[in-house]
Parts: sequence; structure tokens; C-alpha cells
Amino acid sequence: MTAEEALRRRWGYDSFRPLQREAIDAALAGRDSLVVLPTGGGKSLCYQLPAAMGKGLVLVVSPLIALMDDQVAAAREAGLVADALHSNLETDHKSDAYRRLERGETELLYLSPERLLIGDALEDAAGRLVLVAVDEAHCVSHWGHEFRPEYRRLIEVLDRFPNAARMALTATATPPVQDDIVAQLGLRDPLRLIGHPDRPNLAYRAFPRRDQSAQVLDVVRRHPGEGGIVYAQTRKDVERLAAGLQAHGVSCAAYHAGLPADERRRAQDGFVRESIDVVVATIAFGMGIDRSNVRFVVHANTPKSVEHYQQESGRAGRDGLPAECVLLFAASDLALHRGLALKDGGLAPDRRQALERQLRDIGRYAVSPLCRHRLLAEHFGAPYPVAPQGTESCDACDVCLGETKGLPPEEALLTAKKVLSAAWRAEGRFGTGYVVNLLLGKAEERMRRHGHDTLKVFGLLKEAGEGAVRSWIDQLVVQGMLETVEIGEYPLLRITEAGKALCRDEGAVRLGVPAPPAARGKKAKRPARVAAGSPEPDEALFDKLRALRKQLADRQGVPPYLVFHDSALVEMAAAKPRTLDALRGVKGVGEKKLERYGAAFLAAIAGGD
Repeated sequence: MTAEEALRRRWGYDSFRPLQREAIDAALAGRDSLVVLPTGGGKSLCYQLPAAMGKGLVLVVSPLIALMDDQVAAAREAGLVADALHSNLETDHKSDAYRRLERGETELLYLSPERLLIGDALEDAAGRLVLVAVDEAHCVSHWGHEFRPEYRRLIEVLDRFPNAARMALTATATPPVQDDIVAQLGLRDPLRLIGHPDRPNLAYRAFPRRDQSAQVLDVVRRHPGEGGIVYAQTRKDVERLAAGLQAHGVSCAAYHAGLPADERRRAQDGFVRESIDVVVATIAFGMGIDRSNVRFVVHANTPKSVEHYQQESGRAGRDGLPAECVLLFAASDLALHRGLALKDGGLAPDRRQALERQLRDIGRYAVSPLCRHRLLAEHFGAPYPVAPQGTESCDACDVCLGETKGLPPEEALLTAKKVLSAAWRAEGRFGTGYVVNLLLGKAEERMRRHGHDTLKVFGLLKEAGEGAVRSWIDQLVVQGMLETVEIGEYPLLRITEAGKALCRDEGAVRLGVPAPPAARGKKAKRPARVAAGSPEPDEALFDKLRALRKQLADRQGVPPYLVFHDSALVEMAAAKPRTLDALRGVKGVGEKKLERYGAAFLAAIAGGD
């Protein structure tokens, strides 16, 4: 069986996605490889297909039990003999898995790094091992965003199997992280397959956070009945936002580490099995979630880094259909991240350096009035646009859609000088709110007492409005011209040497401002079901097929997306196939799924007219 035949028969696809075939060929040839593909780029196929071709045992090192179990279920749906060994496995299932492994039946085996380091799982199968795939390989790097010490010990085990090829896979890795992965895993002359990080099906938006609950609700309402994740920074924020959404009739649940394990499990299972539409969560939620039809991700607080943001927002639109990612930014989030990282005695110099770089980069992404797709691509060392298009507009972010406007250079410089002058005149003795009121001309009692209501900067930006002034302060903090200093109970706002230099016309500044809500409303609509130019599905039939999919999934005890992705249902609802041969032509319908589900879906399609 050729790789193309396996792809068609097992997974129902006629062609590979970018770099998949190269990764598979390297594995089949016994060559090490580093594979960096964006979320939704099909990393799992790079090691699952070699397993399906009967060349021997493929071992996958994966950090999360939920992710392993989902991938095992997906592999079995494609007809592979797959197992995972972990602490949550029931005794009889564990015995069955070991029995298959001893008999040489297992084609694909998942282990956590901790379980692999124990060293006994492969005693009877080492001779069959042809490939070791290390998933989420960015965890090996000190410079990555989810460093796990166990990953740096994997080379101890890998060196025991010199004849097995090594494949390191991740969705997010800057060039320094790529080099660190190669070194720490001992990859031998690896083939480097670095995909373009851009996700063109995602619409990115970043706005100043003003009314968090209302802004989150606005996004959720654009996606009625669709799956979404809302990330918040604290457990208190999670519970408040979840309660607010529930009060507006949204089907949602809260998820954070402080909740009882049963409640967390119900929230996760409900979301994966599509009985809950929205989960409001801390970042403890999501890495183990493989649900493909998440239509939106909202960051109600700023994440720790661009790498975190790419990973977390990337959980939207894994099926390739349009989805939306919204970030609500406040500079105070960055200060909180820094404080939490340093509260337990500080960090080693290299980790502190990495932290400051990460906070600076995510702040720049959130406030720069530049194309979000371009900023993300260039952060990971890739050019944008991917191919010449005659325009630099992505037409899929708040800046390119006109929802955020960049001020002209002269106006940006003048505005920045006004803000910086107010902070300078306040002498670094007051917080952001005080400086905002100074610029708006709001004479509170403290301001009169200090005589600041008589300053020339008093009311200098009163026409701009509070939201714009706060946003400009955040933008100047991110660009290093203002800083917040923790002294006493409240952080104080101070001008930096770079800010003073700008006031002397030394340096440059960029400032943006959100467009008025009336101007944004037409643009920030619910994303289309399909990409431009694709046939429109019958929406009523799509909903009917989605209900059938959930019914079949519930009967089997698996997540609905393991039956078919939304993309397959969309194609069915547009093409309306009438025969098994026609249904076989739908992308994502392999032979096993055709045999298992074909008759039921054809009956639903026939009855939908």
C-alpha cells in the first residue's frame, strides 16, 4: 500500500497538506525530522500514517492524558490498532493494551514523558520500534512557553533505540526554540520541515479591554449554538464571566483548577461532546482538547506570550473553516504575569530574560495598529503575505478590516507627547487612572489639592474620550515610553528615558485607536460557514447532519468530531451525495467511516429534501 492509498482508504483524503508527505517520507526512510506545522495543519497524520503502513511500532510521546485518549479514539476510527498507557487507564484496558503490545499487534502507542522515563513499557516491543514521535516538542526548550523538565530527559530513552527514527512536532517554535529542540532531543541530521505559521481561516481581533463582560458577550452572540472557548486570567474572573453568559442564556460552563475534579470533567466532556457550547476557563483548559469545530476563542485577559496566544487561539478552526479569535488587552495583565512569575523567589537570569521578551512581544502584538496576521507570521520568522497578492491587507483582522485605525505619524507623535507630558507633570506619584483624569480634565479632589488642575496638560485630550486615552497609555507602556512601578498598594505610572527622548523628538511611536462601534458593527459579523468561493451548504441540512452526528457519537461514547468534522458535513450539505460512491468522494470519509456511518448519513440527506 502506498502512502496515497493509505491516506485515501484510512482518512478519506486525496492529497496531503503542506509538508505532510515530506515528514512521512522521512519517517519511512528512517530519517530524523523536526516538523513545525500550525494547529490544524495535520501533525498527527505525519506519524499515524507510517503506523498504518505496517512498517512497525510507532511510539508517540504526548504530555496530556486527554489528548492521548482522543488521538487513540481517532486512530481507531481510521482502523489502526492504537493504545495509550497512562495512570487513568482502567486495569482491564491496561491489560488488553499490554497484551496487544506483547503479541506485536499494536501499530501506534501513546505514552507520557513521565511514563516513558520509567523504562518498562517497551521491554517486549523495542525490536519493532521504527519511529518515536515527540509531540508538543516545544516543551523541551527553556525558551519555549510550556517548558517541562521531563522533556529534557527524553534523550536518555531515545538513545536506547538508535535504529528508530525521531520526529519532533510542534505548532509553535521560533528559530531559537527549533534549534533547542534539535539539540535537546539529539535529532541526527534532521530534515527541518517548517510550515508557514499563518492561519488564513482565522480572523484575529485585538481591542483594549473596557467592559470585559459586555465585550465577551458580544463575541459569543455572533456564534449562536457554536463551540467557543473564553480564557480568563483568574478563577474569580472565570466564574464571573461564566455566570454572566449563563444569565444571558448561553450554554456554558466554568473550568479552573480550583473546581472539584468531577465538575471539571463534566465541563470538559460536555464541551467535547457538544452538549455545552462555551467553556470559560483558565489556561488549565484546552491543551488536551481536540475538538475541531471550535468557532471562536476569546482571551478576556492578555496571555503570557505570543507563543501562548498562537497555541490557545489556534484551538479555533482546526477543521479549516472560518473562525474568530479576539484578544482584550490591558497593560495591567502584563504586570500581573510578571508578578506571578517572580513572587516565589525570582527566576534564573535566562528565564527572566525570556519572560521579559515574551511580555514585550505579546504587548506589541496586542496594541500595534498593524496587520495581526503579519505580526504573528513575522514573530515566528516567516514572511507575510505567504504569496504575492497585490495587497498587504489580510482582510481578516481588526486593523485590515478598519475596526482599529492607526493614527498618522504626525498625529501619533503629538498625541504621545501629550500623554507623556501628563505623566511627567504627575511626577511618577500617581497611577494610570489619575493621569487619565488629568488628560480628560476631570478635577478630582486630589488633583485640586496638588494644583494639577492648573497645569497646561489638564484636559488636553478631553475630546478623545477615556477609552482612547487609556489605550494610548497602554500602547506607550508596551513601547517602553511609560512604565508602571509597584510601590505601596497601587502601581504608579512613570515616564521612562525613552519617553523623555520622544518628547525631544528622538525616536518614533505608533498609536492606534478602535473605530467607533457603529463603524465596527458591519465588519465584526459572524464569520461565514465556508471560505469565499466555496458552494454554500443547505443550512437546515447541515444542522440535521450535525444532530445525527451527535446521536451516533453519543451512542458510541466518542466526541462528535471523531465521526466527521464540520468540514465534511458542510460538503455533504452542499453536494448532497446520493450513493456510497458519491459519499466516498467527500473529504474526510474513509473506508471505515463509510462502512460504519455511510447508510445513516445518506438516509438523512435523502430525507432532507
